[in-house]
Amino acid sequence: MNIESTLKNEGISILGKLNTMEINKIAANISEKITAAFPEHNIDKKDLFIAISRLDMYVADMPNDMAMAKYFSKNNSIYFSKNMDLDDLNTLALHECLHFIQEIKNKRGRLLRLGLYDMQGLKNNGMALNEAAVQHMASVATNAPKDNVKYYNMELSTESPNFYPIQTALLNEMIYFTGTYALYHSTLYSDDIFKNTFIAKTSRKVYEQIENNFDLICQYEAMLSDETYNLSVSSSNYNNINKIRNINDRIDKIKSIILEKTLETQNIIIVNCFNNELDNVRSLEDIKDLRKKLYNFRHILIDTQNYNFFNDFSAHISSLLEEKKEFILKYGNILSLNSVSTELANVEKHTYGYQFFKKLFDKLKLLAEEVVRQKDY
Repeated sequence: MNIESTLKNEGISILGKLNTMEINKIAANISEKITAAFPEHNIDKKDLFIAISRLDMYVADMPNDMAMAKYFSKNNSIYFSKNMDLDDLNTLALHECLHFIQEIKNKRGRLLRLGLYDMQGLKNNGMALNEAAVQHMASVATNAPKDNVKYYNMELSTESPNFYPIQTALLNEMIYFTGTYALYHSTLYSDDIFKNTFIAKTSRKVYEQIENNFDLICQYEAMLSDETYNLSVSSSNYNNINKIRNINDRIDKIKSIILEKTLETQNIIIVNCFNNELDNVRSLEDIKDLRKKLYNFRHILIDTQNYNFFNDFSAHISSLLEEKKEFILKYGNILSLNSVSTELANVEKHTYGYQFFKKLFDKLKLLAEEVVRQKDY
């Protein structure tokens, strides 16, 4: 499909091309905001300015407010809505420019990866997770404040209330445990640092399940948008009562599925991440930190009527922390060589040195566990 057909399918109609001065002004604005927001990621402002200034930029009629800006990898061009203030670019404009920054292509120009979205595998999951990451970073770059909003009977806190609100709220729960550095690095440089960091705290299966759920939520939201449009068209004809009723039933069902998938994803994050935190509790200070972490998580929790999962789980973790506290008070800090083993796992596994140290630390770990068992009895 050529670019003209693609634009037509997207509902984009070009009104005019920006001149060099206008493009340079936008490039300077964007490069300034991105480098200022993420200084620890070594983005060269000059190089970024040059790269963005080489893009073709157009003003166009866009189909709706969701498409105030659109970047097309095929022709390295950005299309801005005629309604956008180009002197004060919003998160959507930065969102599309971040897509340009993160793209990786092969020699033939085929797009291989966009940040967290790897298009080289069989499943091609991660599109929605990457969209959430990019929107989160665009919001950070424009200093967007967090807002409390309500969607599909869910109350949530997000820095992006109008675009990917559920996805960014869930992403905030993930980076509550990983920190932002890994996410920002992988989003900008299209690597697996964030993925591997989250997997280290949970498992590969858990990450892939969350990744898949993000995609499903986006797909159901697209279905909801289509049904809402169908409803608006059908509502103009009073003879379509049965059709309107059926559409409303489908809308209610889709909203219910979105709510279910969102809470399912949240519960997966809660259980696996906090269980990992519990496993790493070795001292009274660790217990204090985890209790604080449990309490503060409530500020980013996605909530809805009759949702008691987090309260019940928090009570369960608190009881286990009491058991660990009693053990530590009686026997002292809990020994652990897991952190050493984890660092060694990053060394080439087939070297003699690695195998020697792995056996050594495995033996030491067994000895430490034996000491604990003897104290316990």
